[in-house]
Amino acid sequence: MSQMGFYIDSASCTGCKACELACKDKNNLDVGARLRRVRMMCGGTWEKDEALNCFTPQGVFSYSVSFSCGHCDSPACFAKCPQGAISKDADTGIVAIDLEKCIGCGTCNAACPYGACQLVEAEKKSRKCDLCKDLIDLGEEPACVGICPQRALAFGDIEELRSTYGKVADVQPLPPSSETLPNVAITAHKDAVFREGEGRLLSLEQ
Repeated sequence: MSQMGFYIDSASCTGCKACELACKDKNNLDVGARLRRVRMMCGGTWEKDEALNCFTPQGVFSYSVSFSCGHCDSPACFAKCPQGAISKDADTGIVAIDLEKCIGCGTCNAACPYGACQLVEAEKKSRKCDLCKDLIDLGEEPACVGICPQRALAFGDIEELRSTYGKVADVQPLPPSSETLPNVAITAHKDAVFREGEGRLLSLEQ
């Protein structure tokens, strides 16, 4: 078995969300469900300098993290699905939903700590990233990887990705990787925070 996964270069990501749009277009998704999300973190304060009569930044930072599904070693969605509609491929490790079996109950949505499973109201089905397996089978890249103008995303065998980019899989605002063991490798932004409670999401819609 060759476990596939994603490399996420948060240090290079500009938060343009081209990956989000490419994913929605590839999966023919309307407004609402986002199988890949770009979450934007920020922190720090501005303090008034009385002598200069202006505000100066104090530890101000912002950065983005693009994330879809981690195709986890211990996927919570797989464990909780009452229909057995979610499987982990024995050859690639890709976690996918069988839409024929899915009844749209939303159990997987609630179970996944990353919010990777999304209920598509128009279809009454849950959808999630399947790493664009159909494109991979044609020798192409996943839509999100192919569109990124900063080349901040890559995919492939996770051990090869980790050998090249390191084994970091934890950065705010993502949940602890110990929960489900996602197959991702992350290059963190220089200002990234790693402990809960540091920094804040820029938008409640993240």
